[in-house]
Amino acid sequence: MGTSAAKIQLLLLDVDGVLTDGTILVHGDGTESKRFHIRDGAAIVWAQRAGFKIGILSARNADATTRRAAQLGIPIVVQGLTDKLAGYERILAELQLTDADVAYMGDDLQDLPVLRRVGFAAAPADAPEDVRSRVHWVSKAAGGDGAVRELIEHILRAQGTWHTAVAEFLGS
Repeated sequence: MGTSAAKIQLLLLDVDGVLTDGTILVHGDGTESKRFHIRDGAAIVWAQRAGFKIGILSARNADATTRRAAQLGIPIVVQGLTDKLAGYERILAELQLTDADVAYMGDDLQDLPVLRRVGFAAAPADAPEDVRSRVHWVSKAAGGDGAVRELIEHILRAQGTWHTAVAEFLGS
């Protein structure tokens, strides 16, 4: 399955259950908050430095998602579309990419239409079996617990560029 990871140009990510553990904290004033893993964020930055396009594809609209995307410099943010496939197709058209150019990590049934299309489909370890059994690759980490970092390392290794990310921190 590593061969399809070698062709990826765009990494799309679901948010709730992938970049987070799926927990949404609703506060008394109606605002929400989410918990994001710092290693996922660092890996997103490394992937962008390696030339990857990164995007978010989420069925929910959330200010926390918008803020986190801005912090990480993620330029593609599609939220609030219950039909994720429509959002995915819009992204492909805008970037003039094909399914084979895209990796997507999703964690639940609503992600299956996109997962079935992309060149490299991935899921976190705690995704339901109906999702895990239909993707190319499953992380060892759960959603919101470093699954995205693990996926990015997998893709960069498949493309032979992981050593560049490591070398940056070794000063070489």
